[in-house]
Amino acid sequence: MLDLEIVPERSLGCDHWEFVLGMHFSQAVAIIQSQVGIIKGVQVLYNDNNPLDVDLIINLPQDGIRLFFDPVGQRLKIIEICNMKLVKLKYCGNAFNSPEVLPSIEQIEHSFGATHPGLYDSEKQIFVLNFRGLAFYFSVESKFQTGSTHNIEFPDSLHFQPGNSPLVTRMVIYSGSTVEQATSPELPLSCYNGHLYLGKAEVLRDDCSTRGIKLTLLTTGNARRIDATKVQFEKDVLLGHTAQDVASALGAPSKVFFKSEDKMRIHTPNAHRRISTKSDYFFNYFTLGMDVLFDARSNMAKKIVLHTNYPGHYNFNMYQRCEFYMKLGTAEITAYARWDDLRKQLTPSERPVVLNRASSTNTTNPFGSTFCYGYQDIIFEVMPNNYIASLTLYGDGRPISNETESA
Repeated sequence: MLDLEIVPERSLGCDHWEFVLGMHFSQAVAIIQSQVGIIKGVQVLYNDNNPLDVDLIINLPQDGIRLFFDPVGQRLKIIEICNMKLVKLKYCGNAFNSPEVLPSIEQIEHSFGATHPGLYDSEKQIFVLNFRGLAFYFSVESKFQTGSTHNIEFPDSLHFQPGNSPLVTRMVIYSGSTVEQATSPELPLSCYNGHLYLGKAEVLRDDCSTRGIKLTLLTTGNARRIDATKVQFEKDVLLGHTAQDVASALGAPSKVFFKSEDKMRIHTPNAHRRISTKSDYFFNYFTLGMDVLFDARSNMAKKIVLHTNYPGHYNFNMYQRCEFYMKLGTAEITAYARWDDLRKQLTPSERPVVLNRASSTNTTNPFGSTFCYGYQDIIFEVMPNNYIASLTLYGDGRPISNETESA
């Protein structure tokens, strides 16, 4: 049984880890992965057809916890304890829910102090005690209700026999004026951990060719300091930039991935010739939601890949969502655009390339194939629900400036 401390309007956790309101979905998953054998039984719930309309949920049924993430920003919005019997809870070091301490109304008022009058919904037979950033729900039978106040009752109008006070059935930690109006806060400074995060990305284009991207980046100093602040700045990553240029602008990548094979090489005129033993390589920036592909010989950027991180995609949770913007004629393209709307304004390739990823350990992609459409020097990877999974920007192959050479 997990033994956790709550901080109203902020977090649920222990000495080793903490779910913090505003943290990204991937950060919560990383915590769960670090607690293998302690946190057991994990479910991810989402709406496959309309992933932007319904909260993204991590359900921990064996620990009685549900985490609700805003579907757009993918940051933690609500922490719910849905089964009080499966977890021990403390506030300011004092237990208020455990096998030995039952979470009655008297216990909650004793642990958390005075609050606003409680609300009673006689239709649902639920009594709610609200604190700032914290709500407790009690299941109350109608026999305890006296008087009639149009479905709203206050504590003085509910009467319980000694020792028969109702117990908390669920508890919610949130940020906002009410649970119903809860919103996910900005990424807390404690969650930066020295990484860069993306504010937005603008695709830079000249006529019908892509030059690169302009990134608005966010970072912070030592988040443990009281005076730590968030810093915002801009950097350009251009096709034709060297690996050193990109590393200077964005710092070391999260990972460097070397291409083991090029499956498109069979379509080239000299496919039978072994040209080079070197492999093209990617700089993966997971917190920025992007990859940069470099040519093995010139070490110059030849492609930039932007990821939207939709649930139901093969790479979901590897990258955080890249908040990109690009204008192609009259079409304004963002991470939230639907392909069936865009193709009415563009003239993409008629027949898509079907992409069906498979790993070495699992030859079947459980999420199904995606479809790649070409338009000028851009490849749109489209999911079956018509949302864009990624954009690949590869330019026209010419040098970006006099200081770079063609790959």
